[in-house]
Amino acid sequence: MNAIIVGADGSRHSLGAVGWAAEEAALRRSPLRVVHAVPPWLYDRNVDPRLVSVREWLLAGGQEAIGEAVETARARVGGEVDVAGEVVPGGAARTLLERAREASMVVVGSHGVGTVAGLLLGSTALQVVAHTRVPAVVVRHVEPVLRQEIAVGFDAPPAGDSTLAFAFEEAAMRRARLRAVHVWSDPGTGLGGMTPLVYDPEQIAEEQTHRLNEVLAPWRDKYPEVQVVIEIVHGRPVRILAGVSARADLLVVGTRGLGGFTGLMLGSVSHGLLHHAHCPLAVVPPPG
Repeated sequence: MNAIIVGADGSRHSLGAVGWAAEEAALRRSPLRVVHAVPPWLYDRNVDPRLVSVREWLLAGGQEAIGEAVETARARVGGEVDVAGEVVPGGAARTLLERAREASMVVVGSHGVGTVAGLLLGSTALQVVAHTRVPAVVVRHVEPVLRQEIAVGFDAPPAGDSTLAFAFEEAAMRRARLRAVHVWSDPGTGLGGMTPLVYDPEQIAEEQTHRLNEVLAPWRDKYPEVQVVIEIVHGRPVRILAGVSARADLLVVGTRGLGGFTGLMLGSVSHGLLHHAHCPLAVVPPPG
């Protein structure tokens, strides 16, 4: 199954994620499955009679939320995409992760009001990004501005291959420029080398640019239509990449230090970008 899974909780931010996911599904020619999670007790027929009316109201609200989300997706892409919605009992993050096991991608909003399930989508987004086995996209802004650029932050192969594969594919599908960004803070960080006592920043940048070109060479051969811009920057990864995201349609990073920044866990880079990126953020897990 190559479907794209998107979470909907009835909030404005989740509808923005649904719209983004619908357009992505159209680009990939994939079906779109919209998922809304509700508390499992709503399906318990032995619930306290005093809560029956509450249960019916919440279930009706769930159906309304999923109906609005499906309508939003179809309005965005018309008949180009097979769109279906589902109300599922369970926690939002667990439900999305289970549905995403055989999907190609999972999409969530950066945060929401949790109008029906009572769940803050921000915590859901964090859990999904931390545990997903497929690329996860967190849509931070409801109405992104198209800039025709995909940005990717990474270190070196083989760990970064899945991140680069996703970034180049996105750039090719969107006919967009790809900005490959490597952020370094010490001479021995990222693209390799031992830390000298005295070093020349310009020389380090030149060496890393050369190695970065070597890393990108096979991907340029595979996607000759994609224009690639290399950017080597000294500084803090979250701050630099957040700035880069302000001029991108999508920012792509790896996770757990295996596909993006070696040694930096989700809590430092990906977690920071969940709060500070100015465009949708794609977090790509390592293969397997």
